[in-house]
Amino acid sequence: MVVEQPVFGVLGPLQVRVPEGPLRIAGRKPRLLLASLLLDANQVVSSDVLVEVLWPRTQPSSAVANLRTYVSSLRSAGVQIAAQASGYAIELDADRLDALRFEELVARARAAGRTEEGSEHLRRALALWRGTPLGELPASPLWDGRLRALTQARLGAAEELVETKLARGEHATAIDDLRELIGEHPYREDLWQRLILALHHSGRRAEALHAYTTIRRQLVDDLGIEPGQELRDVHASVLAGDPPPTPVPAGDPPPAPAVAAPHQLPADVPDFTGRAEDVAALTRALSAGEPPQDGPPSIAVVTGQPGVGKSALAVHCAHALRAEYPAGQLYLCLGGTDATPADPLDLLAEALRALGVAEPALPPTLRERASLYRSLLSERPMLVFLDDAADTAQVRALLPGNGCAVLVTSRRRIAELPGALQLELDVLPPAEAEQLLGKIVGAERVAGEREAAQAIVRSCGHLPLAVRVAGARLAGRPGWPLSVLRQRLDDETSRLDELRAGDLEVRGSFELSYRRLPGDAALAFRALGLLGSHSVPGWVADAVLDRHRAETVVDTLVDANLLRLAGTDPVGQPRYRLHDLVRCAAKEKAGGPTVDGAERHALIRVLGGWLTAAEHAATRLPTTLFGLTSDGAPRWSLERETLGRLTAEPLSWFDAERESLVEAVRLAADAGLAQSAWGLAATLVPYFDLHCRLEEWQVTHRVALDSARAAGDRHGEAAMLRGLAQVCLYQDRYAEAGDMFRRARAIFHELGDTRSEAISICGLAAVNQFSGRHLRALGSFRHALAMFLAIGDRSGEAYARQAIGRVHLSLRDVRQASRWLGDALRLAEELGDAHREGCVSMQLGRMYDLVAESDRAMRFQGHALDIFESLGDRHCGAYAMRNLGGLQVARGDRSDGSDQLERSLVIFQQLGDRSGEADTYQTLGELYRSAGRTALARHYLHQARELRRELSESFA
Repeated sequence: MVVEQPVFGVLGPLQVRVPEGPLRIAGRKPRLLLASLLLDANQVVSSDVLVEVLWPRTQPSSAVANLRTYVSSLRSAGVQIAAQASGYAIELDADRLDALRFEELVARARAAGRTEEGSEHLRRALALWRGTPLGELPASPLWDGRLRALTQARLGAAEELVETKLARGEHATAIDDLRELIGEHPYREDLWQRLILALHHSGRRAEALHAYTTIRRQLVDDLGIEPGQELRDVHASVLAGDPPPTPVPAGDPPPAPAVAAPHQLPADVPDFTGRAEDVAALTRALSAGEPPQDGPPSIAVVTGQPGVGKSALAVHCAHALRAEYPAGQLYLCLGGTDATPADPLDLLAEALRALGVAEPALPPTLRERASLYRSLLSERPMLVFLDDAADTAQVRALLPGNGCAVLVTSRRRIAELPGALQLELDVLPPAEAEQLLGKIVGAERVAGEREAAQAIVRSCGHLPLAVRVAGARLAGRPGWPLSVLRQRLDDETSRLDELRAGDLEVRGSFELSYRRLPGDAALAFRALGLLGSHSVPGWVADAVLDRHRAETVVDTLVDANLLRLAGTDPVGQPRYRLHDLVRCAAKEKAGGPTVDGAERHALIRVLGGWLTAAEHAATRLPTTLFGLTSDGAPRWSLERETLGRLTAEPLSWFDAERESLVEAVRLAADAGLAQSAWGLAATLVPYFDLHCRLEEWQVTHRVALDSARAAGDRHGEAAMLRGLAQVCLYQDRYAEAGDMFRRARAIFHELGDTRSEAISICGLAAVNQFSGRHLRALGSFRHALAMFLAIGDRSGEAYARQAIGRVHLSLRDVRQASRWLGDALRLAEELGDAHREGCVSMQLGRMYDLVAESDRAMRFQGHALDIFESLGDRHCGAYAMRNLGGLQVARGDRSDGSDQLERSLVIFQQLGDRSGEADTYQTLGELYRSAGRTALARHYLHQARELRRELSESFA
């Protein structure tokens, strides 16, 4: 059930009425609070103003908390108060507050003129006054302006009623009204002059002369001045017995010149393209059949980023609706992107003039103009087009009362208008963007260079303004092939320079929105321009501004339609993206490739935030063995709770941030931040390893390697060489891997980094093992083991012992393999290293298979699979699954074995491990061949050969 607001009165003592009768508001401060909100009804009254009214002398430290308590008490009494970011508001219709009703009736009276209808409106308006406004409450200086305006409006209405009565010959009642006004304003000569004339018209000449004597005596005795010339002339006329002036004939005034219905819409766009669903939604919402004549206006708000075509769509739809609003179409440009948006007072004057109100008849205040505007439109339903609105407050002042349709465009989100259709425009779909280009430059020209045309609209980000500018440039250069502009637009650093034609300019359009941003939002905007084209999480703004909880800054950019919500990632954090051209503009503002100052510090913090979060997430991955860190790279810490929540599922977090993290390595390298670049690249290795993302592993390491070398960072150079060597090892490129491992080892040795040198030696040992040089591999692994033991690195020791056991297993030396693998297993259990335990268990499973102890072999492979699945390591789990499947097949359990092999094959395919995929195809092919299923076997064996051929060619 909808509970209506009480009926309020401020034109006298504060009054609150509900259907049951008067409602008592207890306490002076709640009454002061309510009065302040009612004096500015339908507007937000800031908390600072309310505190000043309630505590004018000394404000307690708990003032804001107390204010909330008083608001709560008023709500409990049935008063509906809306909380806003900056304060509070009461939203009321005119029939719920006497001050609003008074202003509405006065506006209707002025619209009706000096007629009986006008008189009735004025009488009803003045009857609302019950005394001095809020006279029983302590006066506040902050109320003075509003109370003064109300008092002056009452006086003006009373004088207007007197003039109407005099014009209609109602002298007797006019005399009574004048005497009452004179009692309030005893020295107003104009009121005495009207009283004297009214008495003279009524044949009461003696009273008229006495009235003059009275006012003259007051002026001389009290003020020491004589009456003015006009008053003296009236006295002389009455004294001489001249007939009174002929009054204005009663009844309706002579008809005013006919006012043409306003048809102010801008010209429609001749080449308007696409947006069929948006056009249908707008025209349906604003159709004349939608708003009932006595119902609220239909409102539609079109928002979107700069250049997306808001006004073009609105103008196109407004023209489609013209016939449904024959009374007229008003167009007002609200200047929302100007340095100073248009004042609603001036906009209402413009609208009233269009509706036939002469300049001298324009009411002086915003409320009076708004009331007259609503009154005039109440009988003449029109389409009102409010273009380029700055905010909700500006729009609200221009809303008709009923029966009209209102179409609003704005770069800012305007979501506070009840019942309004909210239509947020995106860029054009590629096909429609190409179609628009064809309409501007010629369809045949576009068809002749289709690929170039598609590249042009892609470089324009499918933004209608950018496509229009590109088309205008091409239309003005008919001799140009489209490929010329395509090549010019390829370079992001000069793209905005190219997108300018006459007074059409993409950069300038963005500038209009940028210059209205507050300082912290402007910095965030510039910094975001440096972060590449991928989406970023909301915490990035915290790092940019070096403070936590900066969501309001992000909201400011989103509301300004400079930043777009790109969705929510798998870990539940919202992600944001700049349109490509907006990003170009932001990057320019930040200084482009030579970024410095606040923007550079912001970039360093963002990179530090990613590095901190990545390191935190990496420690929770199933394996982090041989991780290398950049101790000198700057870090920036997210809030502990935020960091823990985001990285609670580390693999999901890395999946969500993968593109951003890869881009961050490039950003750091481009900015000359070598330690950040290689620190990020090294931290990504465990994730890349788990998911077989060898290409991204390689790309990030090569970029970071170049950066480290350029900066003379030997530690970073060695770390990246070791990482690249590992990729080569996985790709069976043993010569390259060995060369890089040797170079990395030499640098680590030179730097005295024993642990990293031992890690590189393990890499060289693996190269020797996989190249068939088992004895050399044993020597290298034993050397590395000695180094791990010397520095007390027990995790490294466990790995080296397992590796030595694996080499002995390759040599079929079961006794030595059992010894070393057993030692590795015990050490892994002591360390609580479940992943190492799983890896050793796989090797022990192979060992027991080698000696035909299938039960123990299956037990160890099953144990390894259980461990990897519990850790979420699908990659190692796939190898254990494949090994287990092979053992099951060997025991004659072909059904379960083939199932395990097929499952492992799917995982290898999903992770992109083509070597594991090829080996599994081979095993399956041999299985089906032994089972007599020749066709299926041939298929799997063919897949294995093709994959191995592709691998050998890609590594050649």
